[in-house]
Amino acid sequence: MEIEKNNRINSLLEFYEQLLTPKQKEYITLYYADDYSLGEISEEFQVSRQAVYDNIKRTVNILEKYEKQLHLLSSFEVRNAKFDQIRAYINRKYPNDTELKHFLDDLEKSEEE
Repeated sequence: MEIEKNNRINSLLEFYEQLLTPKQKEYITLYYADDYSLGEISEEFQVSRQAVYDNIKRTVNILEKYEKQLHLLSSFEVRNAKFDQIRAYINRKYPNDTELKHFLDDLEKSEEE
């Protein structure tokens, strides 16, 4: 499993997990977040490895479909990049302006809520 794909699926899961069924959420979380193998998941749920594989593949497709329609992850990434640019600019142009840095910190914290 490549790291970039793993990170992307975990990020998509953070945004869209409430839209998944409990079984979809369990399988994909165990596989991508907890690093379980297909065999370990199949043993835990007493189903075939193929059933687990099919469920995970379908769920990944569902997550990608949600992202294609809603753009929550890509919008989040764009906002984070802009925050980084603003923070770098503030640190370069206004290194002693603690109030400005505080405003940016508050804005960034509100994004996390």
